Amino acid sequence: MSNKTAVLLMAYGTPRSTEEILPYYTDIRRGRPPTEEQLADLTARYDAIGGISPLAARTEAQRDALQRALDSIAPEQFDVQLGLKHAHPMIEETVNNIAQQGMKNIVAIVLAPHFSSYSIGQYVGRAKAAAEPHGISVVGIDSWAIEPAFIDFLAADMAAKKAALPTRTRVLFTAHSLPQRIIDGGDPYPNELHATASAVASKLGLQEGADWAIAWQSAGRTPEPWIGPDILDVIDSIAAEKLADAVLVSACGFVADHLEVLYDLDIEAQHRADHHGLKFDRTTCVNDDPQVMTALAKRVVAAAQA
Repeated sequence: MSNKTAVLLMAYGTPRSTEEILPYYTDIRRGRPPTEEQLADLTARYDAIGGISPLAARTEAQRDALQRALDSIAPEQFDVQLGLKHAHPMIEETVNNIAQQGMKNIVAIVLAPHFSSYSIGQYVGRAKAAAEPHGISVVGIDSWAIEPAFIDFLAADMAAKKAALPTRTRVLFTAHSLPQRIIDGGDPYPNELHATASAVASKLGLQEGADWAIAWQSAGRTPEPWIGPDILDVIDSIAAEKLADAVLVSACGFVADHLEVLYDLDIEAQHRADHHGLKFDRTTCVNDDPQVMTALAKRVVAAAQA
C-alpha cells in the first residue's frame, strides 16, 4: 500500500496521430463510427492546424507542472496521473492503475475551470464509479472559475493584447457550447463562465454590454439546439451594427491549445472578422503556466486535507 494521495488529472483527450482520429471520433460518438464525410471533415480540421492537435503534449506538460508544484508544496505526498475522457489512458484505466499501486485516496481535478454536470460532473462521476469497487475514496474539485491566479493570467494577457488593438475593441469571452436541454435543467455552467468573465473584466475596468459580452463556440453537430449566441454570429452582429473596429477573444473555457482554439477561433473566427474588416486577436491559453498550476496544486492539497 502507498501512503501517497493520487491526483487524477482529467482532460478531454485527443488523437496523437492521424491513425487515432477514427477511434477517437467513434468514442466521442458513443461507439458509433462517423460517416466518411464526418471523418474527412475532422481530419481536414486537424490538417489545417498542422496535421494533429498539440493537446496531448499540452496536457502532459500540465500534468508535469502540477506534479512539480505539488512536490514543492508537499514533497512525496502526491502522485499526479492523467485520465482522459476519449483517449488513452482513459479515466477508468488510470483509476485501475492507481488501485494496483495501492493508493487509497484520489483527488480528482479536471482541466476545465467551469463546472457543468455535462462535463466536470461526468468526469468526476466516472472516476468515482471506477474507484468504488477498489474501495478508493474520491474527492472532486468541482470548479476553479474564479481562481485568482487564473483570473490574473487572463487579465494580464488581455490587457497586453487589447493595448495593441484599436480603441473600439469588443471583448468576447467564450467557452464550449452545451446542449440547451442541459442549461434548461438548471445547470450552473453559464453562470460559471459569467463569473470568470466578470472577474477579468473588472480588473480591466470593462463594462458588460458596452465593452464585453459572452459568446459560445464549437457547438456539436446534432439536431438538438445548443446554447448561443455562437461567436461567428456575434462577430457578424458587431460588424453589421458597427459596434467596434476589433474583436478580442478570451477563450477562458479552454485551458490548453487544441482544435477548438487553433481552428474554431484562430482560423474560422479570424476569417469571419477579416471578412468584415475587423481586427482580431485572442488571449493566450493557460497551458502549463507555473502560477496557475501552483494555484491548482494548493487546491489539491486543501481538498486532500478536507
